[in-house]
Amino acid sequence: MDEVRLNEVIAPAYAPLHFDIKAMGHSEYWLKGGRGSGKSTFIAIEIVLGLLRDPMANAIVYRKVANTLRDSVYAQINWAIDRLGLGAYFKRGLSPLEIVYAPTGQRIVFRGADDPVKSKSIKLERGFFKFLWFEELTEFRGMDAVYVIKQSVIRGSDRAFTFYSYNPPRTRQNWTNAEAMLVKPDRLVHHSTYLDMPESWLGAAFLTEAQTLKQTNERAYAHAYLGEVTGSGGHVFDNVEIREISDGEIAVFDYFLNGLDFGFAVDPCALVRAAYSKRERALFLVDEFFAVRASNDALARQCARVCPTGVIVCDSADPRTIAELRERGVFCAGAKKGSDSVRFLINWLQDLAAIVIDPVRCPNAAREFALYEYAVDKYGNFMADFPDKDNHAIDAVRYAVSELAENRLAKTAPELRRYL
Repeated sequence: MDEVRLNEVIAPAYAPLHFDIKAMGHSEYWLKGGRGSGKSTFIAIEIVLGLLRDPMANAIVYRKVANTLRDSVYAQINWAIDRLGLGAYFKRGLSPLEIVYAPTGQRIVFRGADDPVKSKSIKLERGFFKFLWFEELTEFRGMDAVYVIKQSVIRGSDRAFTFYSYNPPRTRQNWTNAEAMLVKPDRLVHHSTYLDMPESWLGAAFLTEAQTLKQTNERAYAHAYLGEVTGSGGHVFDNVEIREISDGEIAVFDYFLNGLDFGFAVDPCALVRAAYSKRERALFLVDEFFAVRASNDALARQCARVCPTGVIVCDSADPRTIAELRERGVFCAGAKKGSDSVRFLINWLQDLAAIVIDPVRCPNAAREFALYEYAVDKYGNFMADFPDKDNHAIDAVRYAVSELAENRLAKTAPELRRYL
């Protein structure tokens, strides 16, 4: 067997991911990107290496439809085995579709997810499923279908790794894009493009095709080759920047704005704290509280925690709750509303240079601002209306900035007068 160096089969862009997997840093790995970004190649190599490291490890690979397995993930795993110089040690089978590591009997199983419940019938003679791979994740119905499979296959193991690979859909509202935005401590999201790959791995024909599309249709190129969420053109906030906001950044903000949207029935109440930079013309969302049916006592405590300074501007449609919060020591006031205040304030937010949202500190606000789209008519055309759904954090931010946007802060918040 010829010696194969890992840097010959793992691109530099994936080296940190390789070491994280080896160190068992996370249990979920989301690999997204455009064509030629090496996602599937990397996962295939990691699965083969993982079986060699752990003699009790097995792997199972899923695609939505079973008849797509042989020419995609099955072929990819076989390529990885041969590229690593291990072909003599693996037995390849077509019926059933599986690959077996001959020295130990470890298996790489391939299944379609046409019926997620069928995963319950999979039995192993040795070890456990340490690696799960969902290829072309966007083909699946949603995370519920994925969770059914995972629960059936993993069965309580705390040493399992799940790989998800996909090209991001165009619209942010697709469930895959929305799910990838959720920040979880055991999840690592990795984005790559063909530009991260050595050119010799791609070939001249691939590079020429990519460059041609870039010159003729840059939007299509951005989606297909860069894996960008180019959208449907209906996003309300194109100035949203989702990233970490450090404690150091927060420490130098001069003042904060607070907004509270009350919940009704099954709708959550949303409390958001933001900082405004006049110099940058940017709004920074740094903390939030979301809850359904929170009592006024609990809400008052959260107001004190999330918004320790400054007035909290609330939905003026609920004066009773405002009065009860004041009785509990919350410095709050109702937002001033006009006939077109919603449109005016959303337009003001749209005109900012940036709305920066920390997805760990404000996961609900990050999701709402990123996914919020204009309403559509029965023909699918975008209208100028702003939908009144999935916008609780957005409403809270509207209330928070209302006095600043309408230049009335001097009357209600003296500590902000110098910024008018």
